[in-house]
Amino acid sequence: MTHRDEPANKRDPGARPGGRTGVDLLARITDYTARFTSGTGYRPPTRTERRTAASGLKLLLDGRADQAGERLSSIDLSLDTVTDSATGRRYAEISDRTEEGRAPRGWGRVYVEIDSPARWSVQVPHPVADRNTERLAVGVLRGGHGGALVIAGAHRKAGVGDAADVAHRRDTIFDAFCDELAERRLPGMQIHGFADDSAPGRDVIASTGRGSVGRPDGRLLADELSARDFDVCRAWVRSCPLEGHTNVQGAKAAAEHVPFLHVEFAGALRTDDRRTARAVAAMARLTAAWENGRTTWRHS
Repeated sequence: MTHRDEPANKRDPGARPGGRTGVDLLARITDYTARFTSGTGYRPPTRTERRTAASGLKLLLDGRADQAGERLSSIDLSLDTVTDSATGRRYAEISDRTEEGRAPRGWGRVYVEIDSPARWSVQVPHPVADRNTERLAVGVLRGGHGGALVIAGAHRKAGVGDAADVAHRRDTIFDAFCDELAERRLPGMQIHGFADDSAPGRDVIASTGRGSVGRPDGRLLADELSARDFDVCRAWVRSCPLEGHTNVQGAKAAAEHVPFLHVEFAGALRTDDRRTARAVAAMARLTAAWENGRTTWRHS
């Protein structure tokens, strides 16, 4: 069964009354992440809070926005509608009411396009810590249709130990949201950043994490990046650093037999606007394929 045959994903999230119009989505998200530091607080959610967050997102994707808002509100998450001034597109925004407080929990945000059925996700587990990965992700969200953006709500070194390193923890709100998307059979792309000396001469490290179902998607993305003069290490062809084998969202996607790409971008690419734009254009070719069911994977 292809994406186009998945009835649950054909339901629009729906708009809530009111909402914010004329919002520069990039500015809104980067203003939010600009607060993140390694010293910012972080509170791990309980199991009940994780389940409630995931069920709220499920209700939203099922087109039951009012019920989603009520469910999310029970754990102090807000559901709003924002209209991006750059594209005119409307997004449902899930945010944490403690963001502005003295003790933010760091549970993150989700943006889901309202006027298109959900087809794919882009994930940012280490905003700020992996500099400008949130900017790349906003470019991906704006460049396609049917996208869901999941962004972590704290610096990866916030909190105690590695509690806020959401790419390697199962007990986070970020992971609960990503699990819901994987269970809905939505392919995902997770964006990371690496220091240039971690892979000298490479611009991008592309991997399918623990799974292999996303290899056709990985090849498509790597070819598009290479066509734009980026040097790509393809982890399914040769050994690459930072392959994402310990990434827990990738493990979940592998268990669900859903494509997942773990994509690392060099610092020089993330800090140069022209190179960033070329990388976003390459990723847009992949999300377009996901939207139209043109990659070779199929639901089991």
